Amino acid sequence: MQLNLIEIWHGMGWPVRAVVIVLTAQALACITVATDRLGLLVVANRRAKKFSKRVAPLVHAHDYAGVLAVARETAGLHLARFVEAALGFFESRRRAGDGDARAIELTRRSVDRRAETLTDELNRGMNILASTGSTAPFVGLLGTVLGIINAFKLISANGSGGIGTIGAAIGESLIVTGYGLVVAIPTVLLYNALTHRIDGYEANLLRTLGELLDRLEMGEWDAKAPSSSVRAPKADSERAKDTRTASARTHAA
Repeated sequence: MQLNLIEIWHGMGWPVRAVVIVLTAQALACITVATDRLGLLVVANRRAKKFSKRVAPLVHAHDYAGVLAVARETAGLHLARFVEAALGFFESRRRAGDGDARAIELTRRSVDRRAETLTDELNRGMNILASTGSTAPFVGLLGTVLGIINAFKLISANGSGGIGTIGAAIGESLIVTGYGLVVAIPTVLLYNALTHRIDGYEANLLRTLGELLDRLEMGEWDAKAPSSSVRAPKADSERAKDTRTASARTHAA
């Protein structure tokens, strides 16, 4: 038995064709959203890793002014935007006279509000996947019902109910049900996979930002970089050299 989709399409009534068109539009919309979200996550994760490697030495050196400068230079990255907003807000609260504890508390609240906006941004279009996954089987079932109604009309018109009369119409209607399932099943799988990746990306971002705020809460904003202690031996040797020079001049006198 060969399945000729073109012949099936021409044999369908317009109500059933409308159902097929709706299912096709849903499938194309889901492919567009899934491609967009997946591309965004892949690029964002790659850029976030590069950003983290770039600012890690600055954080280790307690150079938060440098971290803020790098964040401002990195456009379009969620992590950089959050770091810039958090450090900028913390600095502004300290300049306003708030203590570190108060400034950190207000900064965390600001980050929480931004996190809600980030969730909405990352999940943009995901409602299309959710709606398609839940409604596509029923849209296909609607096509089946319309096809069966068309089959009964054929019986009424021909005055007989042989399989040759209604077989094609029933077959077409069942194909529409199958098409609805073909659209729905991959969509549900895509929705679950993308939701998992979005949640993981958001959790990693907030975890990284939380660690940064913890460092600020421990007073690292005003701490000096560890590299200052590395220059101490050189300074000591220079002072010792000056002492020996002064002693030699005294003996010469």
